[in-house]
Amino acid sequence: MDLNEPDSSQPLCLDIKHILLLDDDPDVVSVLKDTLESRHFIVSTAINGVEGLRQIMAQDFDIILCDLMMPSIPGDMFYIAVQRTKPHLIDRFIFITGCSENPKVAKFLHSVKHPVLLKPVMSDEVTRVIDHVLKQAPPLAQP
Repeated sequence: MDLNEPDSSQPLCLDIKHILLLDDDPDVVSVLKDTLESRHFIVSTAINGVEGLRQIMAQDFDIILCDLMMPSIPGDMFYIAVQRTKPHLIDRFIFITGCSENPKVAKFLHSVKHPVLLKPVMSDEVTRVIDHVLKQAPPLAQP
């Protein structure tokens, strides 16, 4: 066997991370999705908490980027639903908001103590925060 040749019997192990992006603003989703995919993340999107819960129930995600003000199920209620159904994903939340001055939003964010990105979200900031959360979160169990 030539050591310079790749071993085709072993699958390549690429550490590509899968992100769930929940936001009801199509412009925010488009910009963030393009930014994250250009940095080699796999990005699934949901426009509200109901859609996000369907995706969470189908699979685990390395990062959950969640807007707080969404129709159907807002971000805080989505977080509580994930906490009850898949608590191992809680350390993977990053919240996005344009309403940090809203008393309900501020109280929720203070209670959960997860990273928060303020809109408009800067691409360097989102990747920096994602990197920090990935380093802090316990590894996901492999299927």
